[in-house]
Amino acid sequence: MGYGKWSSAEYGRYRTSYASRRTDDIFTANRHGRIDPRLDPFRVGMRESRDSAEHPATLAVSLYLDVTGSMGMVPEDMVRNQLGGLMDTMIGQGVTSPQLMFSAVGDHRCDRAPLQLGQFESSTQLVNDGLSRLWLEGGGGDAPESYLLAWHAAARHTSIDCWEKRQQKGFLFTVGDDTTHTVLEIPQLMKIFGYERPQSERATDLLAEAQRSYHVFHINLDHGRGGQSARVTDQWYDLLGKRAITLTDHRKIGLLVATIVAVMSGADADTIVKNQATDARRELSDALNSLAL
Repeated sequence: MGYGKWSSAEYGRYRTSYASRRTDDIFTANRHGRIDPRLDPFRVGMRESRDSAEHPATLAVSLYLDVTGSMGMVPEDMVRNQLGGLMDTMIGQGVTSPQLMFSAVGDHRCDRAPLQLGQFESSTQLVNDGLSRLWLEGGGGDAPESYLLAWHAAARHTSIDCWEKRQQKGFLFTVGDDTTHTVLEIPQLMKIFGYERPQSERATDLLAEAQRSYHVFHINLDHGRGGQSARVTDQWYDLLGKRAITLTDHRKIGLLVATIVAVMSGADADTIVKNQATDARRELSDALNSLAL
């Protein structure tokens, strides 16, 4: 996948049109109350990020957004307001051919669609459509959620040219506000992916497998309250160390993702931060300092 190019002006037209549209008019799967069949991981095969004459040196960037009850505002604000900054920052800072994949995670023990698996895309329309196809299911149990499904999907169901051709790792971000389940059980693997004879999988093994070809991060959203419980932050630090980032403002997720990708691709972090609005500088600086990029 990954045809076409990004246009800030075209996204601006999308953004203007969204101002008068309700959530369910943008995320049309909400009206049907089910996963978009194009995002169903059942016997999915591979999601591919491929080079082309138009994009000779692609970089795979995947965002797996928690769409359980407390997190539905993230994809909505992303499509209404953040896509422009996300793509423009990466491209403006020298990431010339990012291919962006939006996916969604929930809770594999109770949700109807615990994983919605997108495609890697480059053009304004396809990136925008890839995000707006998500079903904001709003499920989830009390805790934890199934962020480990992102690692499983990346490790077993993606094929990316940046790694396979150039040994350049892609980027994988999970975004949520809770801990992750630590095991993928056999019945759920059969139901979600259509496997015939699977074995149960541990989160730590799936993470290590995904890290072979991706820089893996988790953005832990604290919803602006501050002081999130140690139950959440400790687990993420144990799993990812400094690549687990706590953010209090969900409106800065896209900018943070773009900055991390750009800086790890050679851009200067201070220059990016100085070019941001005043309200974004401190939180972005704090997040980057905690990463020690």
